[in-house]
Amino acid sequence: MTRYLRLIRIFTGATLAAQLEYRANFVGAVLASLGEVGVALLGIAVLFGQPGTTAVGGWSFHEALLVVGLFTLTEGFISVFIQPNLSKIAEAVRTGSMDFTLLKPIDAQFGVSTRNMNVLRVTDLLIGLGLTVYAASHLTVTLAGVLGAAALYASALVIVYCIWLVLSTTAFWFVKTQNVTELFNGVFGAARFPVTAFPLPIRAFLTFVVPVAFITTVPAQALTGELTPALALASPLVAAVFFVGARLFWLKAVGSYTSASS
Repeated sequence: MTRYLRLIRIFTGATLAAQLEYRANFVGAVLASLGEVGVALLGIAVLFGQPGTTAVGGWSFHEALLVVGLFTLTEGFISVFIQPNLSKIAEAVRTGSMDFTLLKPIDAQFGVSTRNMNVLRVTDLLIGLGLTVYAASHLTVTLAGVLGAAALYASALVIVYCIWLVLSTTAFWFVKTQNVTELFNGVFGAARFPVTAFPLPIRAFLTFVVPVAFITTVPAQALTGELTPALALASPLVAAVFFVGARLFWLKAVGSYTSASS
């Protein structure tokens, strides 16, 4: 464990040194972050902008804003940690540089998941955290709710990572996986709204087929004290199943890899 933590520190230092050479890009990244959160806030404003509307799907304005904050925070997690790493799997398979990753004396999945980060999108994390804290400050929350929400949100991040890993790992067979990840991004966009705001068929799809509900809605419900025990138990279980499944899928893909030069 100490060895892997040291590697993470080395990877992070190298990434920071490389990206901070282009500080002008930071302004563009901030503008992009503000644009994305603006779109999310516009959606909430449209929902609650109708005359006489005080709740949507049983959610008040600040409860819905809490979901937007968690959505923005998750987008930041994807932009900073997941996408810069897993999006490179297809290129590594295509060019054959995956050979060097598999030959290194560390776990290959760890290597492809932690080598890079996009520090320019840290603003997404800060904006998401700020929105979450602001919305929570207008709600009645308890310490138990905060701890439960934190645990369930950790499960949500595991789910997001596993979905990205599986989609990116298909590059071992199909090479071009950009369209697949873009499809997930399109579906993930629904996570900016409480899942109960959707019609029942879509709600079921976003809960049991693509578990978007577990990413933002469930942690928000835990924070507001409205989460059912069934969903509270289901979220970490789903995360565990996804993690095991993604790991097995990765091992199967690596086992079938024959190198670009073969």
